[in-house]
Amino acid sequence: DAALVSAARAGDSAAFDTLVTRHRRSVYQVCYRFVNHHEDAADLTQDTFVRAWKALGSFRGQARFSTWIYRIAVNVSLNRVSLKTPRTEAVDFDLVADHREPAPGAAIAAEQRQAMVRRAVRSLPPRQRAALILRTYHELSHQEVADIVGTSVGAVKANVFHALANLKKRLEPIV
Repeated sequence: DAALVSAARAGDSAAFDTLVTRHRRSVYQVCYRFVNHHEDAADLTQDTFVRAWKALGSFRGQARFSTWIYRIAVNVSLNRVSLKTPRTEAVDFDLVADHREPAPGAAIAAEQRQAMVRRAVRSLPPRQRAALILRTYHELSHQEVADIVGTSVGAVKANVFHALANLKKRLEPIV
């Protein structure tokens, strides 16, 4: 990525297009976890890359490009979530662990539980939500999450811990 970033900074838009192609899916996934809606996540992904292109001159290269672009995606997503009420939720089939034919009514109950979990995650304070999404759904290390959200590893660990505790409180009736 470093060579592509250098080329893009020198004005090579094809190099930036290659970076977009490489990172588009992971950026989309980060955004989707915040908004749970395809069109909103696609808009946020596009906004992330537009902002990255405009700010490419300020990218110092002290972190990996992926860390930098994730940070932009998290900030763009948090800004959108704080400004807007969420749209109707889509079913997140990635969360369904058992792919066997469910008993009648089980699929509906599973969808309802998933919707409750998504609402509970959305209700978390922004830093807790960001840390939890990046750590749990994207399986990033505490250090990577700290680099992305611009905080210490200890703060990330605390945010994940508190996020899980808050989720447990909010979801106790369904467990």
